[in-house]
Amino acid sequence: MFALVDCNSFYCSCERLFRPDLENRPVVVLSNNDGCVIARSDEAKAAGIKMGVPYFECRDLIEAESVAVFSSNYQLYGDLSMRVMDTLREFVGDKNLEVYSVDEAFLRLNELPHDRLEEIGFAIKERVETWTGIKVSIGIAPTKVLSKMANRLAKKDKKMSKGVSVLSTAAQIETAMKATEVGDLWGIGYRHAEKLRQLGITDAWKLSRLPEAWVRTHLGGVVGVRLQRELRGHACIELRDPLEQKKMIGSSRMFGRRVEELTDIHEAVASYLARAAEKLRRQHSAATEVEVYIVAADLDPRIHRPRTFRAALRLPRACSGTNELLRYALPLLEKVYQGKRKYLKAGVQLGGLVPDTSLQENLFDCSENPASATAINKRLMHALDNINFSQGANTIQFAASGLGQSWKMKQEKKSPLYTTSWQDLRIVH
Repeated sequence: MFALVDCNSFYCSCERLFRPDLENRPVVVLSNNDGCVIARSDEAKAAGIKMGVPYFECRDLIEAESVAVFSSNYQLYGDLSMRVMDTLREFVGDKNLEVYSVDEAFLRLNELPHDRLEEIGFAIKERVETWTGIKVSIGIAPTKVLSKMANRLAKKDKKMSKGVSVLSTAAQIETAMKATEVGDLWGIGYRHAEKLRQLGITDAWKLSRLPEAWVRTHLGGVVGVRLQRELRGHACIELRDPLEQKKMIGSSRMFGRRVEELTDIHEAVASYLARAAEKLRRQHSAATEVEVYIVAADLDPRIHRPRTFRAALRLPRACSGTNELLRYALPLLEKVYQGKRKYLKAGVQLGGLVPDTSLQENLFDCSENPASATAINKRLMHALDNINFSQGANTIQFAASGLGQSWKMKQEKKSPLYTTSWQDLRIVH
């Protein structure tokens, strides 16, 4: 059996956690540069605020409904997500947990008694909400696809389900599939959903009854067959190995304003590279490739999208130190910079990742004792990461990242860093 634990309106829940005065008030969270609505509380949905709508278009409705508005505070959300996932590990351990996204996780419940699934679901829900303050919905079923469906049903009617939905019998599964529109299925995209509707296949139950050969031909081959078998109760999609490392790590952001000067983009790329290198070290990896790209404001006439200029380099030796990666990445920026035109965004990608425990030295490195220099730099980066983690992000940063950072994305309504910054800790009277 699998459980899908999904945080309710996660970004909004994080903002409410330290603002109890917002408990029954509509709340929305905006995207980068305060552009669009990307998260809504139930009250905001009821007020008629649509997902993805530009902020300027719904400003009048927001003011009329006294909606609390926040800029994205990813550092706060990431920390609270980690607390939720650590709480879930208390139930199933690391090997039976897959962190699917910042607000979702799959749990394998095979080692827990199957005659008490609903009781277990409520126990998980109560502990997560008590320990972290984040409300969750839980769907439990024999496969990941069915648990995703069960979770959706739990969230659809929170009063009736009380946040937990269990599909353990054939009758429960059939009823749930007949109540699930085919376009709402995990793994069915817009085009496939339209195609199925035109053929009269409108719900998950009808999809599960189709001949497997037809599904293989018309729904993406083995991927479609796997989805159908999951609907039929055969677990085909296992949990990802928690020790599995990312194959590529990147960092990018939209600028807070349109940027022209190379010095501004230089600072931004250095900042993004520092963030990517920190992620790299956190999973104990080193990179053998680095790519830098910038996105211009003018459109490419061939694809009618903003022009993107990029350059990549194969490194002479794998490394994870921010200082080493900066040495290779910043010259790439000078190659892709197209002069004083307006730029919207920049980013870096680190690829060709290898474990940092077995790094191959460069045969042609003539410096004295390169292995010793690598060990010293590794300790330096470890100290840097520890200070920034304990004292707050960017407590120590490289000079290449700049000080003013006028290019940073606009976050005019950002909440404090309640859990990761000493000066933002709440004072209890």
